[in-house]
Amino acid sequence: MTSKTLQSLQDAIIAGNIPQIVLHMIIYAIDSRSSDIHIEPEKNTVRIRYRIDGVLRPIVEYPLNIHPAVISRIKIMSNLKIDEQRVPQDGRCQVTTEDNREMDLRISTFPTVNGEKAVMRIQDEAKKIPTLEELGLEGSGLKRVMAGVSQPNGIILTSGPTGSGKTTTLYACLMILNKTDVNILTIEDPVEIQMDGLNQSQIHPDINYSFANGLRSALRQDPDIMMVGEIRDRETVDIAIESALTGHLVLSTIHTNSAVETITRIDNMDVPLFLMTSTIHTVIAQRLVRRVCPSCREKYLPDDDTLALIRKTLEGIPQGENIDPQLLRDLIFYRSKGCAECDGVGYRGRVGLYEVLSMTNDLRRLILKRVPSMDIQEEARKSGMVTLEQSGVIKALRGETTLEEVYRVARKKE
Repeated sequence: MTSKTLQSLQDAIIAGNIPQIVLHMIIYAIDSRSSDIHIEPEKNTVRIRYRIDGVLRPIVEYPLNIHPAVISRIKIMSNLKIDEQRVPQDGRCQVTTEDNREMDLRISTFPTVNGEKAVMRIQDEAKKIPTLEELGLEGSGLKRVMAGVSQPNGIILTSGPTGSGKTTTLYACLMILNKTDVNILTIEDPVEIQMDGLNQSQIHPDINYSFANGLRSALRQDPDIMMVGEIRDRETVDIAIESALTGHLVLSTIHTNSAVETITRIDNMDVPLFLMTSTIHTVIAQRLVRRVCPSCREKYLPDDDTLALIRKTLEGIPQGENIDPQLLRDLIFYRSKGCAECDGVGYRGRVGLYEVLSMTNDLRRLILKRVPSMDIQEEARKSGMVTLEQSGVIKALRGETTLEEVYRVARKKE
C-alpha cells in the first residue's frame, strides 16, 4: 500500500476539501487492492473501511459535519438524487486512474439512523479473467469441471455465499467455451466483466426484465450455451431445466453452503426429482480464503487436537490428488507474523477452495429415493468428491493459506 496516498486522503480530510476526499478515497482503495469502500456514519464520526481480500479493514475517519457534502459528491458522480435521503439508491460511474486504467464504480446508498451510508464497489474493466487453475481448482475437481463444460447440454451450478467468486468461476468456464462456432448468451445482474464473443444482457426488474424473462427470450436467440447470473426462484430453474432438456448447456449460480445442499435447495423449489437428476450434471461449491504472505510466513506444528482433526479430515481423499506424501506424513502448517509487504496483516491475495460434485447413477438413485443429505454427501465422497474442508487443508499443507483461514470459511467434519 502507498502511505503517500493515505497521507493525501488524511490531508484532504483536514482541509475539508470534499472532491479531494472522494478522489483520494478511490485512489487509495485501488492502490490497496480493495473491492469495496464502506462510508459509515456513526454517532460522533464517520468511519471509512475497505474490504481487502474479503475482510473489512478500518482505514480512516472524518467529522460528521462534512458527511452530507461527501455523500452529495458521490451522488453527483453517479447521477443519483441529491435531495433524496429517505430511500436507498443505486448508481454507477466510471473513473480513470493516473495510469489510464478504467474503473467502474457501483454506488449504493442506504439510510441509517446516523445518516446515509454509502458503499462503492470497484470493478477493474481491464482485469484479466483468471483460468480455473489460477482460481485454485486442481486435481479431480478440475477434471470434473472440465468434463462438465465439455458436455453438449445440461446444467452446471456454482454455489457459495455472496462474494465467494461464483461469477468469476463461471467466466473462467465461459473462456474455455468461447469459440467462434457457438452462440453464448448471458443474463446478468449486473454485467460485471465484458467479454468479446459473448452476447451479454443486464436484467432490469423495474421494467419486468427478470432472469426468468431474459432466459425465456434468450431461447429464441438460437443459443448453444447460456449463463444465468443467479437461480432465485422456481420459474428460473424451470426454464433452465427446459433449456437443458432441449440441447443447451446452462451455467448459473445459486446460494447454498455446499454441493449437496444445492440438490436439497432445488428439491425445496418443488422441482420434480427426475428432471433435476437428468439435467444437473455438475455442482461446484466454493469459498475464498486469504493467501498467507510469502514474505513473513513461518512453519509450525499444530497441537494434538488439531492434528487429530486434520488426520480425520484427510481420510478418504481420492488417489491422484497430486499431494506430496511427505506433506501428509509431516503435517506441518504455516502462519505469518505480518510484515511491510502485507501491511502487517499476514495475508496477501486470495485463492479458492472447491468441492465439485459430478452426478453419477448411484447419486441419482439416492436423490430419487429422497434419502437424507448426509447419505448423499457420503456417496459423493465415495465417488471421489474432495470436500471444501479437504481442499482447504491440502492448500494449508502446501503453505498457500493457514488453517485459521480454512476453518473461517469451511465446516469441520462431524
